Amino acid sequence: MTSTNPPGHGESVRASRSWWDSEASDYHERHGDFLGAHSPDGEFIWCPEGLHEGDWHLLGDVAGRDVLEIGCGSAPCARWIAGQGARAVAVDLSEGMLRVGAEAASRSSGPAASVPLIQADAGRLPFADASFDVAFSAFGAIPFVADSAGVMAEAARVLRPGGRFVFSVNHPMRWIFRDDPGPDGLRAVFPYFDRSPYTEYDDDGELSYVEHHRTVGDRIRELVAAGFVVQDLIEPEWPEWLDREWGQWSPLRGGIFPGTAIFVAALP
Repeated sequence: MTSTNPPGHGESVRASRSWWDSEASDYHERHGDFLGAHSPDGEFIWCPEGLHEGDWHLLGDVAGRDVLEIGCGSAPCARWIAGQGARAVAVDLSEGMLRVGAEAASRSSGPAASVPLIQADAGRLPFADASFDVAFSAFGAIPFVADSAGVMAEAARVLRPGGRFVFSVNHPMRWIFRDDPGPDGLRAVFPYFDRSPYTEYDDDGELSYVEHHRTVGDRIRELVAAGFVVQDLIEPEWPEWLDREWGQWSPLRGGIFPGTAIFVAALP
């Protein structure tokens, strides 16, 4: 459902923290193997289409660099880049998600074991200015915060000059379709320009889940306003080898229109 009074920052934070704490176990049971979440040394999958950082190198050479993952979930990506020589740090709002990541990392005998996992709000990052060379988010935080422009500004604040910021999100055009991987999900029924968030409420009327919609243009303007230069926008095609469904993602829909948008930006 949508609301005429969209939830603000604090309400979105409370709902997302509670939701992901309660869903951490089920989420990893459904998607953990695909993401490499239970691997002690992690994996770096950008999206349901299966793009791997080891193939795409969107972050560049991370060896010897300070790298921040924003909205890390159980942090398989941060563990993986630590194995590539990065000094990785991972933050997430959900203690439940971080707990899964800590358990996996505890079984690593390599650098993944020492990646700091920090519970923090993506809009209030607990780091000094210019602390990192690279920041990224793989389907983390950005769609779930009311002030996504603030997250972009925070990413810019903690990056050093020349730093890179890369994030993947649901492709904004997906907003016009029902959240359905089958034929019913091929018909456009919602206005692309309606920025009302998707919300769910519990029996007591409290917000329990929220996703905030932004258009492609909104995302670019947010990045530019934060001081970034947009270098690329990747819209992954559905790979022939992938026959799994993940929520609204499916071979049927993926063969017709993109499900993911990956924004690549840098500070001057």
